[in-house]
Amino acid sequence: MNFLRSVLYALWLAVTVVPVAVVAIVMSIFVRGERLYWVCAFWLRLAVWGAKVICGVRYRVRGMEHLAGFDRRDGVVLLPKHQSAWETFAFPVLMPHPLAYVFKRELLYIPFFGWAMARLDMIHIDRGRRAEAWRKVAEQGKKFMAQGNWVIMFPEGTRTPRGSQGEYKTGGTRLAITAGVPVVPIAVTSARCWPKNAFVKKPGLIEVSIGAPIPSAGRRPDELMREVEAWIEAEMRRLDPEAYGDLPEAAVRAA
Repeated sequence: MNFLRSVLYALWLAVTVVPVAVVAIVMSIFVRGERLYWVCAFWLRLAVWGAKVICGVRYRVRGMEHLAGFDRRDGVVLLPKHQSAWETFAFPVLMPHPLAYVFKRELLYIPFFGWAMARLDMIHIDRGRRAEAWRKVAEQGKKFMAQGNWVIMFPEGTRTPRGSQGEYKTGGTRLAITAGVPVVPIAVTSARCWPKNAFVKKPGLIEVSIGAPIPSAGRRPDELMREVEAWIEAEMRRLDPEAYGDLPEAAVRAA
């Protein structure tokens, strides 16, 4: 049954992405910025809704009050746990401000989805050219935050299997310190329902827990990221204890 649901969901994504992407691409000839962003976010709402209705993937969000103090003039760097594609779909739906994702440029080659994303205010980087990638993140990150966008970066860099922990890289905290904005750690248990590299989605509840903003002033990137890592990983173990309880530390830290 889960396999059939997952097939239907894949068809749902394919059928809905094409018309929305075409509208966004044509619209981008005349309009850019926030208006175009929310057109694309409409498809993400369809994707999250489809996961719930077709596959039984529900979600619950805690900690939204931690974002209530920010307005359009306030920059922030969101640093979430990354376990599946679900959170890449969900965060633009959940967040009250446009998001500028930092992602590998290869995603731009995905038909329709990537083509539309290329027209948005996003930060796509070449991971093989690290110095150039960092300059682009710093320059465009500050620019987009000045325009009212929030920057979102996955500190582990890639998806991690349920119950595991990748290496937390300091790009997000470096950007926050450079721009003089706080970071917000976020825990997400999406691998419960949407395991890494798995086609079949399982019904269940995804927990999203948003932590309190952490000021970046006077901090070092590595020190600040260790605080982010400690909060996220402790929160992951609280939200999904069965995924971590019996694993040795070495296995937990394996990506």
